[in-house]
Amino acid sequence: MPQHASRLPVARRIIDLAWPVLIAQLSSMTQMVSDTVLTGRYSTTDLAAVAIGSGIYISIVMLMVGILQAVAPTVAHHVGAGRRAEIGPAVQQGFWLALALAIPAVLFLRHPDWLMRASEISPVVEDGARQYLATIAWGLPAVLLYRTFYAFTNAVGRTRVLMVISLATTAVHIPLSWSLINGKLPGLPPLGGQGCAISTVVICWLALLAASLHVAGNDTYAPYRIFSNWTRPRARAIGELLRLGLPMGFSSFVEITAFTLIALLVARLGATVVASHRIVGNLAALIYMLPLAVAIATLVLVGQALGARNGPGARHAALTGIALATGLSTLISAIAWLAREPIMTAYTADPAVSGLAASLAIYICLYQFFDAIQTVAAHALRGYKITFGPMLVHTLCFWGIGLAGGYGLAYHGLGSWLPPQGVAGFWQSSVLSNIAAALAFGTYLHLVSRDDDRRLVTSG
Repeated sequence: MPQHASRLPVARRIIDLAWPVLIAQLSSMTQMVSDTVLTGRYSTTDLAAVAIGSGIYISIVMLMVGILQAVAPTVAHHVGAGRRAEIGPAVQQGFWLALALAIPAVLFLRHPDWLMRASEISPVVEDGARQYLATIAWGLPAVLLYRTFYAFTNAVGRTRVLMVISLATTAVHIPLSWSLINGKLPGLPPLGGQGCAISTVVICWLALLAASLHVAGNDTYAPYRIFSNWTRPRARAIGELLRLGLPMGFSSFVEITAFTLIALLVARLGATVVASHRIVGNLAALIYMLPLAVAIATLVLVGQALGARNGPGARHAALTGIALATGLSTLISAIAWLAREPIMTAYTADPAVSGLAASLAIYICLYQFFDAIQTVAAHALRGYKITFGPMLVHTLCFWGIGLAGGYGLAYHGLGSWLPPQGVAGFWQSSVLSNIAAALAFGTYLHLVSRDDDRRLVTSG
């Protein structure tokens, strides 16, 4: 009882930080879900094109955003140690890094030729995916600059502004996207999937403008001097962000591509399969927002505790975050399973697509408990500024077991033991990959937190 009671203040702090982040992320996911629903009801071909194009786009965004997440543990350690004067310069270096990362990212999205050639998709779907990518690329610089602000506000514990901005941009995106897809704006023809991309570009720049005005006009941020005493790019500071951020970015890239690349790998099975995977992937990503929000809050508390040289506090925050995430994720996934048929029907009017998607929904429920463990534990390790080892774990589990294993199960099965499973093979391997990642990260976090406790006691 005393142990549980001692966790309550930490749990409340995690929840206080996490719920605005969760709403912000759900709002952003609502934008993706709405694009899926709107294009799915416009045409299955457009839905397949958006599924492939957005999968590539999200993979690139997660890679770059993952790198910029290094701002969060850096600022959190400064907060915990009381180094307020160091926060502004750290964020400014994050902005410089965001601009540098935007250049290759935009070029890649504008010229995805080699990736398209590697897939086996129909010419009409490929053309739609290319148009989607070429358009949405122009919003990427705004995304990266905004996500630097996102990491900063999380680290200083001011997460509610993220919720407000996200809700406001979603309120703009859904009607604008619908109008562009269906040709409801005067003088414009129906744009199909490309309409989603245009709307996304608009709201990305709106979000950045709102964030800039908020920081510049709010006295709460004045002590951090984010926009004053502007510093030029500093090799050492940016190098430290890259040292932390490159493994974080690659981890995020591996984790997201373990799902998004499936759309390319199953393209030969037809637009119905791609569209079904897109729907189930949307649902999985929606549920994932809950443990991710808890994980982000846990990272902040772990980083602040370590900045204050409070090793037991960091361990306590990590364990509490894991307990919260696993319980809530399991509950939500069970509800999603019970409501799977009406959920899938809401996504698409095509009974073949909704039927296949409903049959895949069971796999989401099977791995949620383990996905919550690995997500929070990996973010807690980032709070310890440990990122390279977790990157290796993510790569082995999600590419080695999830993606490669899924390809084998999908197209080859297990010989006479198991026939080829089609798209379900990828989801079966995803379950196994999350179990392996949960075991690995749970052990990793235990060893790191124990060793850090000993180091702090010894140095103290």
